[in-house]
Amino acid sequence: MVNWAEMHDCYGDVDRVPALLEQVELADNAEAWEELGYRLVLEHDLVFPASFAALPRLMCLASRSAPARELAGTILRRAAGHHGCDDLLANCADAIAEFRQLLDRHLQSRPVDYLAAFLDSLAAREEYHWSAVLGDFMDDFYHLACPSCAVEVTIVIGDHRRYSAIRDWNLGDMDRRGLRPASFDELSGTGRWMYETAVRDGHEALADGIAHLFGKAECPHCASVFSIADEYTSANRPVLR
Repeated sequence: MVNWAEMHDCYGDVDRVPALLEQVELADNAEAWEELGYRLVLEHDLVFPASFAALPRLMCLASRSAPARELAGTILRRAAGHHGCDDLLANCADAIAEFRQLLDRHLQSRPVDYLAAFLDSLAAREEYHWSAVLGDFMDDFYHLACPSCAVEVTIVIGDHRRYSAIRDWNLGDMDRRGLRPASFDELSGTGRWMYETAVRDGHEALADGIAHLFGKAECPHCASVFSIADEYTSANRPVLR
């Protein structure tokens, strides 16, 4: 049982969120959903005790309410931040497991919000890093340091451009080297799940971008070859506190 007297929202209130949850549980109230959204997730990705206290009820509603599914996913994607609510998040483990299955069914329906639901699914798998940084590969950029010479390398994965380069802010991307996408057999873990899910759901462009992201790049400066995903993850993975 949640002690709402200890669960403040972004305004410091402890009574408004449970009242709003009761409203949306009775009826799909657009105004109540809007207020819940800005009380539970503040700009700059801040979340609060009330955000995690509300998660199980939001996830319970998610099967019949798109706003509930979207708000639960939005909160979950911010679980790697410095929110000080690890105990509340741990208490949501069973609800998150069910939510993960619900999201997978939603993805198989090939919804218009596919990428958002895909990112929510990553967060539900505790892959907060990829949930935060993965794009649609129309024109994505990833910056990392070469593990051999430490020079900054820009990785470009877009509709028509897939290369590593040294970026000069005046001259543009210099000395481009084509990326080497991972084959299916080379993928494992999260990369394999991401790729298989995108292929299963008919999102070939997303799958191809993932194969490149989990493939290899050549450093234009020293010509060493490295794993893009490994190096980008080691430099950018958020720490759950």
